Amino acid sequence: MDFYAINSLRENHAGWSLLRAQNAPLALAFFMAAFTGPNQRNLGRQELIDVLDDVLFGLRDSEGENRFPRPAGEYLDDWAADERKWLRKYYPQGEDEPHYDLTAAAEDVVRWVESLRGRDFVATQSRLTSIFAVLKQLVQQSETDPEVRLAELQRQRDGIDAEMQRIRDGNIRVMTGPEALDHLQQLTALAKDLLADFREVEQNFRRLDRQVREQIATWDGTQGELLQSIFDNQQDISSSLQGRTFQGFWDYLMSPQLRTELQDLLQRATRIEALARADGLHAVANLHQDWLPAVEQTQATVRQLSQQMRRLLDDKVFLENKRIMQLIRSIESGALGTREAPPSGAFLEIDAPSVDVVLPFERPLYEPSRKVLVDDTIKTADDADVDAAALFNQFFVDKERLKANIDAVLAEADQATLAEITLAYPLSQGLAEVVAYYQLATESDWATINPGQSQHLSWRLPDGTIREAAIEQIIFGRPA
Repeated sequence: MDFYAINSLRENHAGWSLLRAQNAPLALAFFMAAFTGPNQRNLGRQELIDVLDDVLFGLRDSEGENRFPRPAGEYLDDWAADERKWLRKYYPQGEDEPHYDLTAAAEDVVRWVESLRGRDFVATQSRLTSIFAVLKQLVQQSETDPEVRLAELQRQRDGIDAEMQRIRDGNIRVMTGPEALDHLQQLTALAKDLLADFREVEQNFRRLDRQVREQIATWDGTQGELLQSIFDNQQDISSSLQGRTFQGFWDYLMSPQLRTELQDLLQRATRIEALARADGLHAVANLHQDWLPAVEQTQATVRQLSQQMRRLLDDKVFLENKRIMQLIRSIESGALGTREAPPSGAFLEIDAPSVDVVLPFERPLYEPSRKVLVDDTIKTADDADVDAAALFNQFFVDKERLKANIDAVLAEADQATLAEITLAYPLSQGLAEVVAYYQLATESDWATINPGQSQHLSWRLPDGTIREAAIEQIIFGRPA
């Protein structure tokens, strides 16, 4: 970056303006107390006013009543204004109370100010270990020579065998106290960095969506070209670096097996004797619970992109239809006016009328209809000979049974894919049952259809043959 780029950031960046603000200490103290400290997002206006009132009460009690004279609500409106952009103010769907969230720029400033306090213990060994681990994975997973990769795997297996033998011999190496604190500090720092990244990812998605909406609002081409442009932009959002990395993290976090393993590791980490007196140890066990709300909000933002573009497109179609009706009305009004005062000369040219000539011999001769004799004798049959069950054995997919299958699987896990549900409860009605599951997923607020992933389903027909289908991945979640 050169001088001009840095000067542009100084004049325009929201984080830099926060550092230069006169009431920056008040704003940062409030942001830490309301958002970063308890790790909360999307708070209502009244809840934030209560927190800010508590902060102002303590400051006025020590600094004087005239130190911060404005009400708490005015400070919130000022910090969420377009010239500040320290807070994002918005209205959730179906609510009339505004909500606030910390912007990515403001959170960067909060984290930077927190780092200025210094640390009594600086993690170095764990970072070096992480660098080696990431570097090894980068090099090994990028190697294309099979012999090199097999040799590396053999070396790793030899090392594991040697370590297992040392444990059998009673030579067990346990991580020391400083090493455990080193790794704990790095784990906490990485978890906070990940939570901070979610706000920036969500902000990038919103910026991409804003560009698409601006393009729709100023479009002058045809409807087909507009649709092509919208689909291309939607594909750009999904295939961007932000979209691919976030989708990969979402798939990883939504795996029941990986989530169970992560939760077990966190619980075991809290029981390490060397970390018994470490600060913030209780927060380590809830790392995955802190991630889920943040990831779900970012995922909801991605889902809203398509809905917003659809609404904007519907508005444009409505305006075009309105314009067409206006043109039709103008043509009708002009025709009525011309009827009263027709112009002189030729007004309209049409083709001359003509008569279709049909020769007599082209007509077919008369052919009398044939009489069909029907035997209408009705025979009375005994009730015992009539099978009335055929009237009731109609093809029907019981959705309540499918919902019960989903609930039974979700009773053991927080979420499950359709493939996992059909594995526990095999398909008995074939493709019609798959369509019913699709309908349940579209009607549920706790189900997600991921077109980027596919899953394979199979079922057996009455004659013993196996049918398979590859469909989009459907994930059912347990309602909160």
